[in-house]
Amino acid sequence: MSVSSRRHAASGFPSPPRAWWSQRTPAAGAAVMATGIVSVGLRLTGYELLSRIWLAAACVFWLALAAEFAVRLLTDRPRWATEAQTPGALTSVAATTVLGERFVLLGWTTLAEALLALAAVLWPVLIVTVVRNWQPRMPGAVFLACVATQGLAVLAAVLAGALTTAWLAHAALVLFGLGLVLYGIALTRFDPRQVLEGPGDHWIAGGALAISALAGAKLLAADSARLYLWNDDDRGVLRFATVALLVLDLAWYVVLVVAEVVRPRLTYDTRRWATVFPLGMTAAATLSVAAAVDVPWLTDPGQALLWLAVGAWLAVAAGAVLSARDALRSTAPR
Repeated sequence: MSVSSRRHAASGFPSPPRAWWSQRTPAAGAAVMATGIVSVGLRLTGYELLSRIWLAAACVFWLALAAEFAVRLLTDRPRWATEAQTPGALTSVAATTVLGERFVLLGWTTLAEALLALAAVLWPVLIVTVVRNWQPRMPGAVFLACVATQGLAVLAAVLAGALTTAWLAHAALVLFGLGLVLYGIALTRFDPRQVLEGPGDHWIAGGALAISALAGAKLLAADSARLYLWNDDDRGVLRFATVALLVLDLAWYVVLVVAEVVRPRLTYDTRRWATVFPLGMTAAATLSVAAAVDVPWLTDPGQALLWLAVGAWLAVAAGAVLSARDALRSTAPR
């Protein structure tokens, strides 16, 4: 530690890195969501090495944010309670489920089960607190209620197939339906002006539909000769709902892209991670739906969407690094 840093610490002020980190908002969890889903997409397209690199980054981000979550809960309860009322708090649930899904693809089902249990404990506390504080004309983060719920549905469905556990699939189906209800309610609270004015989290309006389509695809994929879950009528309804959700998601995708062209927002904002997540989730949903409903021609668009998500991730990551550098310089002792 330099002499100036020691003096800064001795004066009672936190070090510049700690001061910068303490300013993180709950919405920073979208970085884990974005990184984790890009890892999933790379795994689905066969890029295992790249997928594991992104997975490692997602794990580091998750551990750092989980530690901060615990520290604030134990040492700064008022701030934790205030932040728990914001939609961004639900990124903790969604990020945990995305990591769990990736671990299932690695065959690490025990770890995935632990993450599902953790997310299931956090979800009811946070969902009630967040929804209770919804207001009219909210930003795109309002859709995180749907995202967190569908994240649980996805992870439960994936584990149901991996572990041949029917009750998990049925629980996932209930969560799938609840997530759609929450999307409809959130849509009535969403401020449509955010499409042209939002700093990045407005993309969750489409990302919530993407993760809903992914949940439907995983519910279809969980059914097998070993685990008979759905009859023909059930499969027909699930198939229709899954395809319809993907179509609606892609329609939102086009609208949001056009809005970005018409009204460019090029300044870095932490909420831009909430743009990368829907991009990656749409790619993963397209690839998963292609397999679940046996529509192979969707694979190529899914792969193209994935590389757009990778490019967006790299751009936002570069912006985050530059923003952190500037923030650290501004908080450094003079």
